[in-house]
Order: sequence, then C-alpha cells, then structure tokens
Amino acid sequence: MVNFSYTIVGAGAIGGFYGSRLQRAGGKVHFLLHSDYQHVSQNGLLIESPEGNFTLPEVNAYRNVGDIPPSDVVVVALKTTNNHLLPKLLPPLIKDTSFVLVMQNGLGIEEEVAKIVGAQRVMGAMCFVCSNKIGPGHIRHLDYGTITIAEYLPNYQSVGITQRMRQLAADFESAGIEVLLSEDLLISRWQKLVWNIPYNGLSVVLDATTEQLMADREMRSLIEQIMQEVALGAQSWNRLIPESFIEKMLVYTTKMKPYRTSMKIDYDLGRPLEIEAIFSNPLKIAAKAGVNLPQIRMLYQQLKFLDAQNC
Repeated sequence: MVNFSYTIVGAGAIGGFYGSRLQRAGGKVHFLLHSDYQHVSQNGLLIESPEGNFTLPEVNAYRNVGDIPPSDVVVVALKTTNNHLLPKLLPPLIKDTSFVLVMQNGLGIEEEVAKIVGAQRVMGAMCFVCSNKIGPGHIRHLDYGTITIAEYLPNYQSVGITQRMRQLAADFESAGIEVLLSEDLLISRWQKLVWNIPYNGLSVVLDATTEQLMADREMRSLIEQIMQEVALGAQSWNRLIPESFIEKMLVYTTKMKPYRTSMKIDYDLGRPLEIEAIFSNPLKIAAKAGVNLPQIRMLYQQLKFLDAQNC
C-alpha cells in the first residue's frame, strides 16, 4: 500500500521508472512531462525490466504545473542541467505538508532546492540503478534499483532517521524497491559520487561502456584511483568512505549488465552534460577544505571541452 501521493518532475529513465512502480503498487502519481506529454497522455508508460515488464495504459500526465494538484511528495528527477527551471516548477506543486525528494546526481543540489521551498521540506535520494529511456514513454530498466534516502539540513548536518523517511521507505518498498535509510546525507552523496565520477566521466572521454572499462586492466586501475580521490574529497569534510566500499562498487560494476551511462547517452544525443553538479561542485567543496583532487579536475576539464564542442 502506498500512503503518500506523488508528483514526478522529470519522468525520464529515473523518475519514470520509480514513479511507474509506485503507481503500479496503487499509489496516486502525477507525471510532469515535456516532449513525451502527447505520447504518454494517449498511450501511457511502458517499463521493461528483468523484474517483469509492465504497461500503465493510463497515467496522470500533465504539461503544465498549474494543472497538477498538490501532492505529499514532489520528486525532482530532472537532469541538473535543467535546475534553473525549479523556481517556477516547484512552488505551485507544494502544499503545507509537502516535501521534496531530490532524486538527482551530484553534490550541493539540495541547497538549491532548499532556497526555493525551505530546508525543512527537502530530502535527498541516491539511486543505484541502471535505467534508460529508449523512446517516448518507454523505459528500459537493466539492473539494480536500490534507493538511499536521507534528510537535508543546512550545511549537511547529520539529522538521523526520521518518521517521514520511514514512511517514504515503506511506500517504495511496497512497490518492490529496496530502500536504505541514511543518517547522513553528505556521506551518501559522496558515496554515490564514488561511482558517478569515474564511470560517467570516463565513459564520455573514452567512448566506452562500463563493461569495456572494467575489462581493461589499466582502466580498472584508473577507476580505482579516481574512486580513492573521491574518498579523499569526502574525508576533507570528515566523512569516511572505507576501502571496502570502493571494492564493493568495483565488484557491482563488474557484475553489472553492459551499461551506457546516463552522461554518455546525453553526450551521444548532443545534450548538455551534468558536469557542474557531478564534477565542479565536489571540486569546489573539497577546495574549500584545502584539498586538491587532480584526476577529478582533469576529467572535469576534459568534459568541459567535449561538452562545449558537442552542444
């Protein structure tokens, strides 16, 4: 049973997948769409998954935020390159008891959302999932799917496990999604970057899938070095990422089905890359603590060049 009502802002590979699972479990879900609106409003959503394919022939599809009734939970699943739209998108979707679940990649993004809706409304979600949108209203889930949820406080203070975290987890678990509850959003954000920074960055720079990267001894070594540098960034803010976590990410990726990362897909399609949230913000945060991350900075500079040439 799904207790909260949901509005999904950004119904692509991530928002569309999790939102569809919530609706299939009986939840009241509204989808804010852009280019897919006409198709989804007429045909619904199609989800392919190793856990079972399914179709939602009827969904609550909207093109304008003003037409969407306020929900308990507003899920922000846009690419961070579109976060400049949030000051106009979020306020009409909020009611007195609403909160916002930031289901995006990168660091420092909850702060942006808090400026719009207030820090007390903001939670972060880190999704470890392989999912692609392969056509209008058509999402292909390939592997994994776990969500880590944490509360946000200014300056990323640790807040512990709250009741609304447990309620949110219960909704996703009723939809068949594994949920981990984190007492510390900042460490969870850095942990997600352990995967996002090397694989997203190198997949674009080297034109490679995760399988190709992991099959090469030199690349696997480089990935591990970059992961250790991410851990150094986390350590600069007194957050410890153990070597065992890095090894776990390497093992997970080795076992993962061949995957073209979201940044590689964006690059191949000529879309802007999420460089600022995933690379620039961590570099700035580490630099404030006096820590230099040279390999991550090199990846950042390469991606900035490629992004400028590509768009």
